[in-house]
Amino acid sequence: MSIMPSNPVLRLLHNKKLNRQEQTHQMDNLPHDVLLSILSRLPISSLIQFRYVCRSWRLLAQHPQVLDLHNSVDDHHNFRCLIFHCDYPIRNQLYFVDLPDFRDEKLSVKRIFTPFSATMSEYDVVGSCHGFLCLSDSLYNDKLFIYNPFTRDYLELPKTKEFSNPDVVCGVGFHPQTKQFKVLTIVYARGFRRIQRRFSHSEVQIFTLGSSNWRSIGKLYHHLAQGQPQAVVNGRLHWVSLPPRHHLGRAIVSFDLETEQFIDIPKPDLGSLSRNNYHLVILNGCLSAAVYCTYGKMEIWVMKEYGVKESWVKSFNIGTYMPKALKQEAEIPFKVSKIVLRGRIVRVLCILKSGEILLEYRNRALVLFHPNTGKFKDVAFEGMPHWFQTVVHFGSLNRIDTMF
Repeated sequence: MSIMPSNPVLRLLHNKKLNRQEQTHQMDNLPHDVLLSILSRLPISSLIQFRYVCRSWRLLAQHPQVLDLHNSVDDHHNFRCLIFHCDYPIRNQLYFVDLPDFRDEKLSVKRIFTPFSATMSEYDVVGSCHGFLCLSDSLYNDKLFIYNPFTRDYLELPKTKEFSNPDVVCGVGFHPQTKQFKVLTIVYARGFRRIQRRFSHSEVQIFTLGSSNWRSIGKLYHHLAQGQPQAVVNGRLHWVSLPPRHHLGRAIVSFDLETEQFIDIPKPDLGSLSRNNYHLVILNGCLSAAVYCTYGKMEIWVMKEYGVKESWVKSFNIGTYMPKALKQEAEIPFKVSKIVLRGRIVRVLCILKSGEILLEYRNRALVLFHPNTGKFKDVAFEGMPHWFQTVVHFGSLNRIDTMF
């Protein structure tokens, strides 16, 4: 069923009875401040569509006030989109779809162009922050790109200090108070990390957008698993550590983008967070942990007040479910897919305005879970890749040169 947009600019763009001249004329009748405010609330795909109507509309879409309003709106649900990273069958590809209300079942994914694919054909999506993706070379660990997939604006970062056969964990974040965009790399000597796990063989480097060099800021006395999605909230990056050798339990490690210090986040003394297997996600602006239980079940714990140990609350229970896509026989990748190798049975992606939780199953299926009813609903978009890693992305027209 087609849903008529409530936004007046969207109604103009979707009105096929009007030609471009008539659309432009109606837009010109809107007060300038009202028009900028409306544009700042458009989903990213509509803002891109608006930008390509004519030159005057393109200038409006790129107006600094539109970008400032877009970044400062409290309700970011309208600006989120899903980006699908696929590294099968041959080259890495990116696709996207606006994060919808799922009433329109005719949505299809769109391909994202990567202008640097000639120099980095295989990559990992390190993270998403402030409208930008951070991509790292998955073959040689020697390249890092900051990239806005909707403006095609990108920057290759300077080379970091070279290490022999390293394991590298990366993070990316933007601090809302300092307005600084930073990229973090944690480099481990591979043999010691995997076999002995000695803390002395790690080095932490940081790059601030607008600077020319990486800075070394010491060591991290935790081991972080490669490929796990970072969780960014309160100006901090968050990861789950690997359990120390001969010990149970994992730590939640945060990195403060302002002070550039690592801080352990307190966990409750009892409950399922004492188990080994969980991942982090941000739900409604709160740091949350999705814990794997027996028989494919899952619990979601939410830290209602950031940094307060006693504020952890078990907020959701998710039962066992088998998506339709997993019941079908899948084509087995003929090359080693890092996405498939690192994939989890189920991963919590985000929570929607409706209160439903979006889940990813084995990098092959998207599912909606309704906490009130306990029901599941399979989600599919036309043109979705068969194997994928889903990234919840805040779409914007921010340019890299405005970040410093």
